[in-house]
Amino acid sequence: MAGSYVMAIDAGTGSVRAVIFDTKGNQIGCSQREWTHTEDPRYPGSMNFDWETNWNLAKSCISAVLKETGISNTDIAAISTTCMREGIILYDAQGKEIWACANVDARSTDEVLQLKNMSPALEHDLYLESGQTYSLSAIPRILWVKNNAPEIYKKTAKVGMFNDWLIYKMSGKLIVEPSNGSTNGFFSLATRKWDTTIADRCNLRNDIFPDIQESGTTAGVVSKQAATETGLAEGTPLIVGGGDAQLGTIGVGITQANEGAIFGGSFWQYEYNTDSPKIADNFSIRVNCHVQPNLWQYEALAFKPGLVMRWFRDAFCQEEKKLAKEKNTSTYCIMDEHAAKIPVGSYGMMCTFSDIMDFGSWRHAAPTFTNFELDSDKYNKYTFYRAILENTALITYGHILQIQKATGKLPKTISIGGGVAQSKLWSQIVADVIGLPVRVPVVKEATALGAAMIAATGVGIYKNIDEAAQAMVKIETTLQPDMNNHSLYMKLYDTWRTVYKAQLDLADAGATKYMWAAPGSAKHN
Repeated sequence: MAGSYVMAIDAGTGSVRAVIFDTKGNQIGCSQREWTHTEDPRYPGSMNFDWETNWNLAKSCISAVLKETGISNTDIAAISTTCMREGIILYDAQGKEIWACANVDARSTDEVLQLKNMSPALEHDLYLESGQTYSLSAIPRILWVKNNAPEIYKKTAKVGMFNDWLIYKMSGKLIVEPSNGSTNGFFSLATRKWDTTIADRCNLRNDIFPDIQESGTTAGVVSKQAATETGLAEGTPLIVGGGDAQLGTIGVGITQANEGAIFGGSFWQYEYNTDSPKIADNFSIRVNCHVQPNLWQYEALAFKPGLVMRWFRDAFCQEEKKLAKEKNTSTYCIMDEHAAKIPVGSYGMMCTFSDIMDFGSWRHAAPTFTNFELDSDKYNKYTFYRAILENTALITYGHILQIQKATGKLPKTISIGGGVAQSKLWSQIVADVIGLPVRVPVVKEATALGAAMIAATGVGIYKNIDEAAQAMVKIETTLQPDMNNHSLYMKLYDTWRTVYKAQLDLADAGATKYMWAAPGSAKHN
């Protein structure tokens, strides 16, 4: 087998990146491009995915990481892909993209109401089979296309996910794998295959579903055209990847049932592995297929913590940006230094952004900072910044409680990955809030490493994911919780839940605007 390296291509919510790892899990190089998903002003809540621009960005990342590392394209043993989940692309019979939306597209409120009016019990019935509700699934989105763009609906030949789209662009072969495919709502968790009767029950076409391949199998090879466009070697194996959170789980070394992980980026996920596809009758969280065929995952999501951090950085941290450039570090590192001096609980100040997940009626209050005083020594931008860090950790604690209630189990430790793992302060706050040891890996971009592990396993470098994890995942440190801080945070948690409910009531009454509401979840027009 030729090649000493593997490549991961990661289409995230806020950016796309190409990352090269060696077969021991060391990150050799990364090229990243930020991207945005625009709203069509005609359709409030829409989140369009620009496949032409975004493929050009992906190609530039691939070319750049090869150039920047100096690694020969023939030394790449295999490539795999990952992405934000839930986003979908529709293709015509010639294989051309004709419509696409990103992960939290919320234009289909009318369609959710249509589905609920058609059968009030249908969403719950589908949830027990698929683990999904109308909040993020493709069902109301495809119904939206049927209602609002019938010419596109008629032309649609296949529906796919973004990680599979990346492989399609490089190989010409379109397949869907269960970990991300199951988030679109048309999958049976038990069989890990399409259930076309779901489409029938929703009055949608049942003939648009591609073939399924499990993660870790070979989808195809890099085509001549893709090689010319990207700089990759023609014939390089393309290994079926998976959803970002599922690959992130193996990327932090969590490969067994009853283990848990937290991923902090644009969105935050708490993932809990289970060896059974059986769903607890709990409409607040969701269940997905894992990339490992013998595992599934309970999942709770927090909305936009990483994007909140980016907003705060860009809006209020110009001085820190300048200083970070001078010191060749990140703005967040500078902010962390100051925020670490703010006492636990941010002098009692708190904020509301994402709520704890309520999958059956998912909506978020207007962004709010509250309970601060007009004392600039205490309540300055570093206090506001720390309040954001603490707020996200409190949400995560709520998610752990939710899944503990559904499963009756709590992991002994939590592994952490993504942007949060790059901040020692944020990671320690998480440990203190949840009251559990937090394992921080050497490679923080766990999703990309997970995709690299799948690539390495798919071409036989390792015989299975457990062996790949032992060789490629290294733990940098384990943070122990400060239980005194934990006690303080538990008091803050109860207060924060009271404050959040009041803020959500204001949004439900129409006095403020939701930060985000799933289609059909808003309580007012």
